[in-house]
Amino acid sequence: MFRSFRIDAVLVQAVIAGALSFAHLHDLAEAAGQTGWKAWAYPVSVDLLLVAVWRRLRTERSRLAWFWFLIALVASLGANIATAGLLDLENVPAWLRILVAGWPALAFLGGTLLAHQPANHASAPAPDPAPVPAPVVDRSEAPEPPPAPEITEPEPPPALPVAAPAVSVPPALVDHARKVAIEHRTRTGKDIDTATLRARLGVPEDLAGAIVAQLA
Repeated sequence: MFRSFRIDAVLVQAVIAGALSFAHLHDLAEAAGQTGWKAWAYPVSVDLLLVAVWRRLRTERSRLAWFWFLIALVASLGANIATAGLLDLENVPAWLRILVAGWPALAFLGGTLLAHQPANHASAPAPDPAPVPAPVVDRSEAPEPPPAPEITEPEPPPALPVAAPAVSVPPALVDHARKVAIEHRTRTGKDIDTATLRARLGVPEDLAGAIVAQLA
């Protein structure tokens, strides 16, 4: 299925303006002594330089690009004005012949400088900075937290001394011990002590102490 053909008014206007400018440049170059294919090459050179500089200006607004844009614009605009009846094309002045003859070298110099000029990266928009990764914390080198203070339990109060159970002494042993104590006092003049009573009776120390307590 064929698509419908639509005429673009802007494109038609551009074609008409380009054709007229091309014809004016050709007529001026031919009047300045450039005949044959040379006269047709001049408008191509001027328009191509103008387009090349304009494309450079879209990406870089340098002084060099603006300078050559003005040169190409003056050459194109001047040729259109000169062929509007303000200049006698049958008798072109010498300075105009010199300009037309020197144009190829000038256009070649401008095209070469524009082609070999490094792009200005400073004018380009800076890329978004890459996200900075979060720092990785090395747990092995991190200082250990201080140990928690130990909770000391209060010491229990000391237990009260428990009185030792009373030792049961048989009455017969008490009577025998009294006789031994009397005999010891009679012989030595002193009361018998616990150690001596224990040795005489052959009883444990606590039992001997209980007997002495009853003898007192």
